[in-house]
Amino acid sequence: MDRAFERTKILTDHLLQSSPPSPVQTSLSSNACFNYTPPELSEKYAFDTKEMRRLIDGHHLEVRDRLFGMMSQSKLFNPRVRGGKVFVSPDYNQPMEQQREITLKRIDYLFDRGALKGWLTEQGEEIELRKFASFEVFGIFDHSMGTMLAVHFFLWGGAVQVFGTKHHHNKWLRDTETHVVKGCFAMSELGHGSNVRGVETVTTYDSNTQEFVITTPCESAQKFWIGGAANHATHAIVFSQLNINGSNQGVHAFIAQIRDADGYLCPNVRIADCGRKIGLNGVDNGRIWFDNVRVPRENLLNSVADVSADGKYLSSINDPDQRFAAFLAPLTIGRVSIATSTVYISKAGLTIAIRYALTRRAFSLKPNEPEVLLLDYPSYQRRLLPLLAKTYAMSFASHYLKKLFVKRTPQSYKTIHIFSSAFKATFTWNNLHILQECREACGGQGLRTENHVGQWKAEFDVQSTFEGDNNILMQQISKALLAEYVAAKKRKKAFKGLGLEHMNKPCPVIPSQLTSTALRSSQFQMKALCLRERDLLNRFAAEISHYQAKGLSKEHAFNMSYQIAEDLGRAFTDRSIFQAFAEAEATLAASSLKDVLGMVRSLYGLICVEDDSFLRYGYLSVENAAAVRSEITKVCGELRPHALALVSSFGIPHSFLSPIAFNWIDANSWSSIQQ
Repeated sequence: MDRAFERTKILTDHLLQSSPPSPVQTSLSSNACFNYTPPELSEKYAFDTKEMRRLIDGHHLEVRDRLFGMMSQSKLFNPRVRGGKVFVSPDYNQPMEQQREITLKRIDYLFDRGALKGWLTEQGEEIELRKFASFEVFGIFDHSMGTMLAVHFFLWGGAVQVFGTKHHHNKWLRDTETHVVKGCFAMSELGHGSNVRGVETVTTYDSNTQEFVITTPCESAQKFWIGGAANHATHAIVFSQLNINGSNQGVHAFIAQIRDADGYLCPNVRIADCGRKIGLNGVDNGRIWFDNVRVPRENLLNSVADVSADGKYLSSINDPDQRFAAFLAPLTIGRVSIATSTVYISKAGLTIAIRYALTRRAFSLKPNEPEVLLLDYPSYQRRLLPLLAKTYAMSFASHYLKKLFVKRTPQSYKTIHIFSSAFKATFTWNNLHILQECREACGGQGLRTENHVGQWKAEFDVQSTFEGDNNILMQQISKALLAEYVAAKKRKKAFKGLGLEHMNKPCPVIPSQLTSTALRSSQFQMKALCLRERDLLNRFAAEISHYQAKGLSKEHAFNMSYQIAEDLGRAFTDRSIFQAFAEAEATLAASSLKDVLGMVRSLYGLICVEDDSFLRYGYLSVENAAAVRSEITKVCGELRPHALALVSSFGIPHSFLSPIAFNWIDANSWSSIQQ
């Protein structure tokens, strides 16, 4: 009897309480009580998990472990014993005000212990990679704490660094690094979020006093969702239209003090709370109104443009579009940090769900046999293991993005913008999907806040819209690719950069029949992904031209082509992520680790090719699409024995996971309630 049919029959009999067909009535015996058995006792490791961790973490493992230890040792991080283990995590059931206060205390604890030393006053690749590693660790404990640190260092501090000049650095950076100054980033408004260029706050210059005057002219111009503003921030970077002698010079950034050292609001500043949110309640998001707030002339961050004492506007970039682009280009660190830290939440969620599935059982296949481990069901493998492969792929892509960022030059800002937009959108979408699947895979236990995966869904939902709405970011990618396409065709030169060199080669051809060996090979998978990206870029360019030939403007034509634009953005991103994964795999010498990683890469490539766009645009026949799906099931079965080793390689300490990842029976026992 087919196993799937047999399982279906058993489940049907159980639900309908039907009797077996045999006339002989079998006696029912009581099932033995569950006993928790650590998966490490039965699951064997075929490779060195420490070596795998070095590969997928990439850098600063010692810094990560030191920070994990630092947080585990303090009662500020809410340690509690469950099932004989100590776990640390925020208490999400606290009132919003208490969550905010404890978040600030935890941040002060990290400042006091030197965990954030040098984050603004030191320069170079080492300190920047150390910041990324630290931020990834902080996010695993609490997204609110990570977000507050990101606002303070990456947004406020980063703006002072890149938009300011030497006198700004001397005045503000050290006090920011020691938390004397608590900064926030006042860009978004009630009426404008993604469209930064359209913000309505207005700043004029008073040459008599040599001050700028910042004004909120209407309700839609109020600064909204400003992290840190509601309770704690002392200063803000304010993005505003700069009006000089009746001429609007576009958006510029100013430093404005909003509270004094005692926490009282400064004159002519009004602040209101954004209120309770579906998650991230440890962040005090606020709304700010400026009623003719005066700031000194030197508080204009003037690396791109300046205003002289007598009120003349000065900039070496005459074109407003180029000036705006130069102004915002360095802010990609926000998207880079979101993309890279998100991967670690996916790692933690999968570690919890897979460990639970290796100890939780449900239903027997035959009478009087033990119930089956959840992860031994092919359906469970199909739900979780492709997401594990996706998380490994995102890890290698995030390494590529971080290296690109820390080695940045003015010439590479455009490339960083495209990759950070692509990865931020895709990683955060993937993370929400992964957390949802992990929540469901953990059943009712996934709903409990102490088990994290359900709570994390709410905590990280915001990532799909802050630092750029994901859908808009994907459209920006397609616009950038179209610009590369048009430039290459106009110059009649080869494509160069963004991984588009494959456009210079002959168009790949997918065989009419695909073998198992071919489906799993990185060569076939790369060709398939390049074929899709190439074809969609050609289609996108043709569709834009078609609409323009009808008299539509380029902007209108682009809006009409949004569906293919989104498909192209995903095609570019999938190919880029896969390429990073395949290149990492290719650097390894022959070993059991490489063999297992090769299976993971094969699975990731297959789930990319399984995407419905391959059928929709005709890249795969129905038969080949079925072959891809069948191969995914096979690879999942082959990866099943390595599941524990693969999540253990993430290196997340047990105390940062949750009770259901370990002895969930003891953690829910009566005696645990008494404790």
